[in-house]
Amino acid sequence: MADVDSDLVAYQHPLMRQYWARLDSRFPQVAEVFEEMMAEALLVIDRPDLDAYLDAAGFLGKLGRGVEPILVFLEEWPSVVAAMGKEGHIVLPRVMDFVKAMQKSPNGKAIAPFLQTLAAVARRLQSAEQLQHYLDIARDLMTRTTGSIHGHHTTFPSPGLPQLFEQAPRLLELLSIGGLKNWVEYGIRNYSHHPERQEEYFGLRLADSRAVLQRERRGTLFADVERQLSLYLRALWRDDDQLVPYSTAFDELRKPVPYYDRLGLRVPDVFEDSGAIAGIDRYRAVLAHMVGHRRWSTPQIADNWSPFQRMAVEFFEDCRVETLLIREFPGLRRIFRALHPKPVEDACDPETTSCLRHRLAMFSRACLDPDHGYRDADLNEFVRRFHALLADGPASTAEIAGLALAYVARTRRQSDQLPKVRFEDTVIDYRDDNRHLWTFIEDSDDEDFFDDPNKQLAKESEIVGLPPRHYHEWDYATQTFRPDWASVYEALHPSGNSADIDKLLLKHAALAKQLKRLLDLLKPQDKVRIRYQEEGSELDLDVALRALIDFKGGATPDPRINMSHRTDGRDIAVLLLVDLSESLKQKLGAGEAAQTILELSQEAVSLLAWAIDRLGDPLAIAGFHSNTRHEVRYQHIKGFSERWDDTVKARVAAMEAGWSTRMGAALRHAGHYLGARKADKRILLLLTDGEPADIDVTDPQHLRADTKKAVEELDAQGIATFCLSLDPGADEYVREIFGNRFRVLDRIERLPEQLPMLYLSLTK
Repeated sequence: MADVDSDLVAYQHPLMRQYWARLDSRFPQVAEVFEEMMAEALLVIDRPDLDAYLDAAGFLGKLGRGVEPILVFLEEWPSVVAAMGKEGHIVLPRVMDFVKAMQKSPNGKAIAPFLQTLAAVARRLQSAEQLQHYLDIARDLMTRTTGSIHGHHTTFPSPGLPQLFEQAPRLLELLSIGGLKNWVEYGIRNYSHHPERQEEYFGLRLADSRAVLQRERRGTLFADVERQLSLYLRALWRDDDQLVPYSTAFDELRKPVPYYDRLGLRVPDVFEDSGAIAGIDRYRAVLAHMVGHRRWSTPQIADNWSPFQRMAVEFFEDCRVETLLIREFPGLRRIFRALHPKPVEDACDPETTSCLRHRLAMFSRACLDPDHGYRDADLNEFVRRFHALLADGPASTAEIAGLALAYVARTRRQSDQLPKVRFEDTVIDYRDDNRHLWTFIEDSDDEDFFDDPNKQLAKESEIVGLPPRHYHEWDYATQTFRPDWASVYEALHPSGNSADIDKLLLKHAALAKQLKRLLDLLKPQDKVRIRYQEEGSELDLDVALRALIDFKGGATPDPRINMSHRTDGRDIAVLLLVDLSESLKQKLGAGEAAQTILELSQEAVSLLAWAIDRLGDPLAIAGFHSNTRHEVRYQHIKGFSERWDDTVKARVAAMEAGWSTRMGAALRHAGHYLGARKADKRILLLLTDGEPADIDVTDPQHLRADTKKAVEELDAQGIATFCLSLDPGADEYVREIFGNRFRVLDRIERLPEQLPMLYLSLTK
């Protein structure tokens, strides 16, 4: 396909021309969808980051690996940014560094699979830190499994790397990022020198691959309960801040704990059950504790306090917010007490070990548990003083800090300074790290503490267009979905001359008369009166007489003296999806009078729309065709609420054929609209002249299997799909896809007669 000269691409909006010039691409496939992709990007990418987005795409277009990397990146990156939320701008440099590393290695062919599943991966991980861990795992696999051939300098690519990228969305539905790390490590350790086995392992085709996957599945994944937790925050605590997961598997020494900052509430990516407390309840305890701090804690100046004093204040303040939380929701006591360790009173030897942390953990347990059983007099006195301080109100952080410092002073021992500290039964893992409790007099040089004042949050609407919708596609070979695989671009069908359709209807006047008689028999006769209407089709005499009596008697009359009718008995919504692929240009017969399949389709669609309009059923009409998975065009010809008038006729008259037939994506998109209709019966009627096919698919079974899967998905939504095929040889594949809900029309010239008849039989 010929290159596209940037100067020749004429976009109407000057800003769009500026974006296209910055992209500097000569791929015509990109030019055809660039404006719609930019419409999607402008919804989620801040204006200062758009240049980086376009520069990255331009770089991918110049790798020498064809159009696939740049198209995939332009399609998928807005979804990555949306999944990352406030951290979206952090991710792009890291991703591009990894892409450059793959390009410099023999693994350049893995760039497109990596970018293709990146959005699905980002939706599961939801934080820049987690995504960085994913990149580190992939980089480790690439580095350790890219090898030399028989000791020579020539190297072969990592066989498992593309497989990892393809399976990553499925893996992350089952594993935490730490579990994924362990699963990949097993594959590297056992199959790094066996390329065939390595490919099978990372493609989940080996028994031990699935066994290790099952072994690493444990706990409650944050990604599975994120929506529940967000609703919990809003409903109980009236807090709607963003939840950002982190992993504990990549920092064995520090073992990160929950915390919150200006980017959101940070929680672990997985929680295992703890005794009788389920993983989701552990998440709820973490969020409740942080919400308590956000509601009641105020920062204290920490410069003149020792680390021991700050630790005591943190323990006491944690106890205060939990006491206030339990007052508001008493059921939290059971969860807090079950998750809080119970230190043994005499377990710490003060002669050899620093026991301050142990004493503070005992105090914390005693505040939560009235039946703590501790005998220490000082501890019990300060527990009483703690509850007395909170008896008349929530107290304050400063007041509780004073009590904490008094406790440290009362119980201080020389051994508290010893380097050996007792940590056993003192780590309360649902509490955050209390970084929010402290402020320092010295100015901080940490730029992370400051918001960018120039950050542009509002979106300008210079460019008008519908962004693409991305749909998964079923891969029958691996029995998995390829996430965000097909991009559907929708638009209103252009208009032609409506008089052409009137001529077609005149041509079929005899058939129209026959249809009219059938329609009169099918048309529902049972009418339902709707009374008390200010405007209606006729006068409601009973109400009108009462209103007249009220008026004569000096009272205010009821103005609702009319009534109207609605037809009851048919509650049907139908969407007619027309295949507009290149094969519709085929002529039936020879000579100048021979019609094309497209012209017959126009006649059939016109007759059907006319008939349904007389019947009164809601009908929508749409056409589709495709140019690879990156460009599936879906064109609205008639909406459910539109009447059969000159506007709709003009769109039918302008129907044109071209490109291929990626049927599964079109069916899913049609189901998106039909599924929103409230009707007792929803029918998706597909008119096609061939099997699913596209120029980027060589295996004909692939798109057949995907279309069959799409039909099954629509069935699950309560949408009945029926196919009218104009391909005489369709029986061999159409039954496989649609079951018994199909009809093959052997004589295509009878289409104008058969399509309305088919509709009447489906909806009678």
